[in-house]
Amino acid sequence: MAEIANCPRCNALFMKNQVSTICQACFKKEEEAYEVVYAFLRKRENRAATMQRITEATGVEEWLLQKFVRSGRLKVAQFPQLGYPCDQCGTLIQEGRICESCRKALQKELEQFEREQDRIKERERTYYSYRGKQS
Repeated sequence: MAEIANCPRCNALFMKNQVSTICQACFKKEEEAYEVVYAFLRKRENRAATMQRITEATGVEEWLLQKFVRSGRLKVAQFPQLGYPCDQCGTLIQEGRICESCRKALQKELEQFEREQDRIKERERTYYSYRGKQS
């Protein structure tokens, strides 16, 4: 259901829904920026351009480029130098929310936590933990 909200970019009132999170004017500016970036990247010599080079050449801000990559509008298979920062450490990634090293570290911490929980449960089930509780 639509609700009235302020645009996070220009602070104008607009009808916010599941599809549009910015006002129509900002959406139009975003679409124009996408067209500029895509026209730049279509040229063969620019396909391997870095985020910094694209920002300098087009004037489009880096966060907007990252938004295009994150939403899938700019395919990383076609433009291998594009990406967005890992939510955990900031390393440039091309899919998901966290990089491989952060994923492994998080998985290791989770496994360690689960082992600790199992150890606590096992300790509570032993004979010695019940010995003092009998009446």
